[in-house]
Amino acid sequence: MTKKMTEGSPAKLIIVFSVPLLIGNIFQQLYSMADTFIVGRTIGVNALAAVGCTGSISFLILGFVMGATGGLGIITAQRFGAKDERGVRRSVAAGVWISLMITIVLTAISVPFARQILELMQTPAELIEDAYKYIVIILAGIFASMLFNLLSNIIRALGDSKTPLLFLVIACILNILLDYGFILLLHAGVEGAAWATVIAQLISGLLCLIYIRRKIPMLHLTKEDWQVSGWEILQHIKVALPMGFQMSIIAIGAVVLQFVLNGLGAVAVAAFTAAQRIDQIAMQPMNSFGTTMSTYVAQNYGAGLIERIKKGVFQCSLISVGFSIFIGSVNILAGYQLAGIFVGNDVPKVLELAQTYLKINGSMYWVLAMLFIFRLTIQGLGRSVMPTVAGIMELIMRTLAAIFLASSIGFTGVSWASPLAWIGACIPLAADYFITIRKLQKRMETAPSFKLENG
Repeated sequence: MTKKMTEGSPAKLIIVFSVPLLIGNIFQQLYSMADTFIVGRTIGVNALAAVGCTGSISFLILGFVMGATGGLGIITAQRFGAKDERGVRRSVAAGVWISLMITIVLTAISVPFARQILELMQTPAELIEDAYKYIVIILAGIFASMLFNLLSNIIRALGDSKTPLLFLVIACILNILLDYGFILLLHAGVEGAAWATVIAQLISGLLCLIYIRRKIPMLHLTKEDWQVSGWEILQHIKVALPMGFQMSIIAIGAVVLQFVLNGLGAVAVAAFTAAQRIDQIAMQPMNSFGTTMSTYVAQNYGAGLIERIKKGVFQCSLISVGFSIFIGSVNILAGYQLAGIFVGNDVPKVLELAQTYLKINGSMYWVLAMLFIFRLTIQGLGRSVMPTVAGIMELIMRTLAAIFLASSIGFTGVSWASPLAWIGACIPLAADYFITIRKLQKRMETAPSFKLENG
């Protein structure tokens, strides 16, 4: 079901749209959490660390997929807000062609060099075999991730955040069942965990495709819709690729962090892996509010409603910061116990390090909340330069913290890397948001019939 976000209470629309996104994001995290829990409890701490040390590589490659498909969805949302149904269909067609090209390139680059990448990151010798077995399957399944992310972003662009949630829930349950089947019954080890994730993602993507064919007539593309011009492809690439690169730039910082972390040993890697799984779940409310703003802003920008964008950003900021303070407090107070869910209570050193990470990150979640809102708002306006600059700032801050703080204060320095990166990225994004909104307001005053440039 499509839904316009250009009418009604901004706060109510944002909350209603965000709740399914939040649940969906949490279930999406359960893909990796299921692997972590089952691998850690059934195979062992080294297997857990092996899966964990591939996280930054997955983020580097699959993060590009998520960023690029998010950019494609923004243009679709802008055209939906402008009530341009033909433009929506041609946007979807352009998105499919671009996604196909990205999938081919990423698969061809990442799969053959997976082992070399792990070696360059100085993955501990006792972890590298399992790490390679896991990551090469995940990378070979890029097409499944691309299919689901593209189609779910298209559905969300039309104001429907509930349907992708339903398919994610189904896929997550299937992922957990397959994890147990592959690992416990077939004794497939970490490879089984990887296959479970890819199969579940593929099924969720196919469910999105079936839903679009049966329930969204607006997206039934004709032969003419598929014949998109080079200009239209370029317009989509101008938003999609920078958003993909932004995620990859951030991920490079995570790769550097993982490189430094590997030098601290398997215990540190296991602690970081367990804490990061909790951290990723805790971030999802802020992430969901930010993702909501990309659709909300894109639709309202397409309709030329700049004052409504300002009102929505302000109200969403109050809600998201409130959530961030609450969730951060939970991680600070219960970090030790939460980490024990993944590794048990018989490895106190791992739990102590994980608690350190969760305390430091939890205290700075409010900065992350604003970072998500500013970044996704600016992207919803179709702007890509400043979010890319902010991504570079994240890379610089995270890299400097990883190299210099980790060498002086060890795991505590690694734990400070992300909060410092959030601060470095949030400052330029906040400045760009206020400057851009002021310029758009002036344009509205001089040209009341304002329409988006790329619509």
